[in-house]
Amino acid sequence: MTSIDEPLVLETAAKYGVPGPVAEELMARTRPCLYLVPYEQVPASRQENARPAARTGGLPALPDGLDWPEPRNPLVLSVDCAALPHDVLDIELPADGHLLLFTEIEYPPESSVVLHVPAGAATTERSATYESNGEAGQVRVYEPRTLYPVPGLTLDGDGEVGPRTRAFLDEDGADEGANEGAGAEDALDSFEEAVLDMAFGGPRPGVCVQLGGFSDSWDMAPDVGELVLFAQLAGQAIDYNVFTMNLIVGTREDIAARRYAGLQYDQQC
Repeated sequence: MTSIDEPLVLETAAKYGVPGPVAEELMARTRPCLYLVPYEQVPASRQENARPAARTGGLPALPDGLDWPEPRNPLVLSVDCAALPHDVLDIELPADGHLLLFTEIEYPPESSVVLHVPAGAATTERSATYESNGEAGQVRVYEPRTLYPVPGLTLDGDGEVGPRTRAFLDEDGADEGANEGAGAEDALDSFEEAVLDMAFGGPRPGVCVQLGGFSDSWDMAPDVGELVLFAQLAGQAIDYNVFTMNLIVGTREDIAARRYAGLQYDQQC
């Protein structure tokens, strides 16, 4: 699991004027994730040992006898599961093979598909051109970009804060009167950002692909109740001109059992 030493967390909390018990409540609201980023966004402290583990765009390599999934949405992400850091996420992904994600990122997809291609399977790269009902067609192919995994932490921004955090904010609000606790809120926000950046090893990327963790949704978060985030793809991480947020959620049980047909897709813009 992605984590930060407790003494460092408490030291950082003190730096921002956040009480230790409040810091402990905040850490209880975090979940680990993997950011998939271009090499230039890998923190300098992690670049020496960085190894590629994913790719956006390109053409899919599919097992013999398996065609491009209908209705032939673009391939937006390929993940080499064996190249991912192990024991980081709190959801269960395959230990090897490749995960392929086919979906539309420019407007809400009518359907989306996640496939797992087992390790060692004989595969062939599929062509973007095809024939349907006697007419030629072509699938949109995004420029391939190699991505590197970086462990990090995410925060449940919509969750209920703990009693000590609420008391910290309320007490400051009572002291400040009309400021409504702005000092404590600012301190808490700065502390949260510092902790999440420390877990990443540097400033977190604003545009990226994320596996696991809490969603960073633009609208209502889809990872609620029994649903957890499987993957989150910023449109610009795939195409610089696409401004969407694409979120995929499912139950822990379906994700662990690779029942990817049960995943749910949400596009926000």
